[in-house]
Amino acid sequence: MIEAKNLEKRFGKQLVFKDVNFKINDGEFISLIGHNGSGKTTLVKIMMGLEKKSGGEIIIDKKQTIGYVPQFRNIDLDYPLDIEQFVRLNLKWKLSPTKRREDNKLVNEILEKTHLTELKNRPLGLASGGEKQKAYLAQSLLNDPKVLILDESTASLDVEVKMQLMDLVQELNKKFKLTVIFITHDYELSKKYTNRALFFANKTIKPISIDDVSEDMFELGGR
Repeated sequence: MIEAKNLEKRFGKQLVFKDVNFKINDGEFISLIGHNGSGKTTLVKIMMGLEKKSGGEIIIDKKQTIGYVPQFRNIDLDYPLDIEQFVRLNLKWKLSPTKRREDNKLVNEILEKTHLTELKNRPLGLASGGEKQKAYLAQSLLNDPKVLILDESTASLDVEVKMQLMDLVQELNKKFKLTVIFITHDYELSKKYTNRALFFANKTIKPISIDDVSEDMFELGGR
């Protein structure tokens, strides 16, 4: 599904990474690990077409859409939208009644997939941290992505809430063969949920078995 061949990225004279080669297959649950500034978010931006590569290739099937769930963001208590309205922000407005009915059906299906149906009328500002992240997750699923990117989406959440969110993502991964790319600094979550890792260190990216992932990779990033 996604393949890098001799991929390189520079910002001016500053090298971020080079000689990067890897494949991410359909249905994998893979973690991106390494110290801050090693290039994890830069790689994701290249995948999403938000950043240009400096050399090499990044090959992504054009039919495959990508969903993105950001790091936890605090939302004001008086935020004017409820959970369902917030999720709907990712829909394109359509005048056709038929299209609107299709959109309503889609939103209801996504709310059910993300276990938000009973919470859909809750003001987002009054939702818990985990519920807010599920709302972002639901938003990202509206365009039927084949790849889901979690950009440190569990950071700042309590341990129990992290597990609940990752259990849900794992369920989506297994049930719908959704490919998941998880940027994380959390050793325990990486070991528990992901099948493989891309380790960012020494200006390159190395595919490694999840059995070879160690805590010092998160603390030192291989510097």
